[in-house]
Amino acid sequence: MASIDIQRTHGKPLKDAKKAVERVAAHIAEKFDVEYEWSGHTLNFSRSGVDGHIAVSAKDVHVSVNLSFMLMMIRSSVEKEIHRYLDDEFK
Repeated sequence: MASIDIQRTHGKPLKDAKKAVERVAAHIAEKFDVEYEWSGHTLNFSRSGVDGHIAVSAKDVHVSVNLSFMLMMIRSSVEKEIHRYLDDEFK
């Protein structure tokens, strides 16, 4: 499995950071057809060939994605999209 690991610091209150991650997840879900749900301060997502999570704390956001061998060819585009959405939400 190919993996994507992105960590960002932020200055938002935890409640606002979770709302921002929710918006990121909604964009990713729409673009890449994944389903997601919260478990505490961690948003878990998956679909066939993809799974991962976005952990939110008062200081940072940590995105971890595992892609199956069949989806390794889109790793770059998935990673770019995640960075773009994080840039939009956590400027």
